[in-house]
Amino acid sequence: VQLQASGGGLVQAGDSLRLSCAASGRTFSIYTLDWVRQAPGKEREFVAGINWSTGNTYYADSMKGRFTISRDNARNTVYLQMNSLKPEDTAVYYCAADRRPRARPLVTMSFDSWGQGTLVTVSS
Repeated sequence: VQLQASGGGLVQAGDSLRLSCAASGRTFSIYTLDWVRQAPGKEREFVAGINWSTGNTYYADSMKGRFTISRDNARNTVYLQMNSLKPEDTAVYYCAADRRPRARPLVTMSFDSWGQGTLVTVSS
């Protein structure tokens, strides 16, 4: 599976941004697709995930209410709508896929496939 993340950019605090993750290749093998972010000097952090087939969603507690993950199976694309952005949301955002179910909440940030990341910068 190949993943291509896009949609990052420079925004101001309070703005919204929508990230996209386009999947190609053996997309039928995707079980879940997640967004993970890494801020400068920090470890990778789970943001949100979605079951590719059922659409069930998972969120980090700190993202609930501000971020929404969704999918368009016809386009093999998953979106991350981010509202009310804060400077602490500044990070490189990666999409990542798993072929098998995993216990939630995730304990490790290891996935079967990774996209290249897209930078989100939120200015104050």
